[in-house]
Amino acid sequence: MSEPAPATNYLNWNYSIRSWLLTTDHKRIGLLYLMGVTFFFAIGGLMASLFRMELATPAGNLVTADTYNKLFTLHGVVMIFFFLVPSVPGVLGNFVLPIMIGAKDVAFPRLNLASWYVYIIGGCITLYVAVTGGLDTGWTFYTPYSSTYANTKVITAALGVFITGFSSILTGLNFIVTTHKLRAPGMTWMRLPLFVWAIYATSLIMVLATPVLAITIALIAIERATGIGIFDPAIGGDPVLFQHMFWFYSHPAVYIMILPSMGVMSELIACFCRRRIFGYSFVAASSLAIAIIGFFVWGHHLFVSTQSPYAGMVFSFLSFLVAIPSAVKAFNWTATMYKSSVSWQTPMVYAMGFMGLFLIGGLTGLFLANLAVDIHLHDTYFVVAHFHYIMVGGALMGYLGGLHYWWPKITGKLYPEWWGKFSALTVFIGFNLTFMPQFVLGFMGMPRRYYSYPVEWQALNVLSSAGATILGVGYLIPMIYLIWSLKNGKPAPANPWGAKGLEWTTPSPPPMHNFEQTPIVTEEAYAYGNEGHGHG
Repeated sequence: MSEPAPATNYLNWNYSIRSWLLTTDHKRIGLLYLMGVTFFFAIGGLMASLFRMELATPAGNLVTADTYNKLFTLHGVVMIFFFLVPSVPGVLGNFVLPIMIGAKDVAFPRLNLASWYVYIIGGCITLYVAVTGGLDTGWTFYTPYSSTYANTKVITAALGVFITGFSSILTGLNFIVTTHKLRAPGMTWMRLPLFVWAIYATSLIMVLATPVLAITIALIAIERATGIGIFDPAIGGDPVLFQHMFWFYSHPAVYIMILPSMGVMSELIACFCRRRIFGYSFVAASSLAIAIIGFFVWGHHLFVSTQSPYAGMVFSFLSFLVAIPSAVKAFNWTATMYKSSVSWQTPMVYAMGFMGLFLIGGLTGLFLANLAVDIHLHDTYFVVAHFHYIMVGGALMGYLGGLHYWWPKITGKLYPEWWGKFSALTVFIGFNLTFMPQFVLGFMGMPRRYYSYPVEWQALNVLSSAGATILGVGYLIPMIYLIWSLKNGKPAPANPWGAKGLEWTTPSPPPMHNFEQTPIVTEEAYAYGNEGHGHG
């Protein structure tokens, strides 16, 4: 297959800092997001390392209780709002979604750049909080503690999260309009790559749910600043109202974090199994189903509150229901791999890690959706382990798999394959050593967010802290060899994986406006086994 003619790509036309800070090229904005989320991931990971060191011994002898509270709070705030939410949409979505649908850019390029600046401003405010006293409310900002009693910089931290929410709204709006209006001729809805379906469904959640979080956080700041009773019962407020409002956003936000990685999985499994995804239309529809049903399950976070037991039964049923479209994806991916000839490249190793970890995270979520079982497990380390199996084991493995898959396209360079597979296995082993013991600790009754514990739980905590060390090394290795590849990696061909999709018909890295001529799509997505690509 002949390579596309070389063209001036988005990297080699101007290296000035000003050109990058004022760019409206979606590919460069994706790289700006990559630098931002990597920085915040390092900050959040450092905080996690510190409190895992603290938990290696039963007595609190490394940091004080107040410092421990600030560490796990800022770890949660940074990792969720500044890494997990923007990572796949901001980095991979920005870079490849327009190319995958045959567009020259997103619908609103200036708005796209503005979303990155809003994200950075919110992150800087949050870092200011971290270095000038910290925040100790927990990442959920539960009231009345956060609205009245906490002595830390709650209003400033709330401002940082409030501002960052607008970045999600702008990004989601941009992707929705881009998907509707800028598809290439012949790119019908049923020919869209499944990654685009996942980003589209995620964007709907961003646009519809994020304003609720913004309003909730603003109300905390108003109550704290003015003393008007909104959430504090001492002055006429209702703390359960805060939980309803917060989780109405925050449970759909779980799918903001995991749905894009599910889209990445569809791309990886189709490519490295050389098959169209089994039940393509069902997998596409399941992304929309997750986004829609996800808005109706927030109440399972309130099983031990004053919520009506009848409402709890409804929310329990809906929580089991939302697992069905996720199971559709998992079973259809498995059916795609069945009797296929799998190519075990680095992205596929990450994909298999995602499958195993997401399965454990999803199944343990069913325990927490059960009213009776949740009463025992609520606010224990079982919840911590479940959450991380979904968010870190799932969302982060998907992000790393996608980053390795599209890295040759993004940079025009190949990374060392052996190191890629080694890092994926290291992350998988380190992750299970870190969080599997926490399921046992939670079942034994160890509460989360405690900085000291009875001595009989030390062995499992030491194992978890040792696993965190291995996990940290697993995350550090890709950072080293991917940066190394920028200078020393072999030049990447246009399609190093032999994959289908419009992004693989352009040179690596892509030209300034993605395509020299507007492509015309004449075949279905993932048409492996057909002659040619079917793109004009």
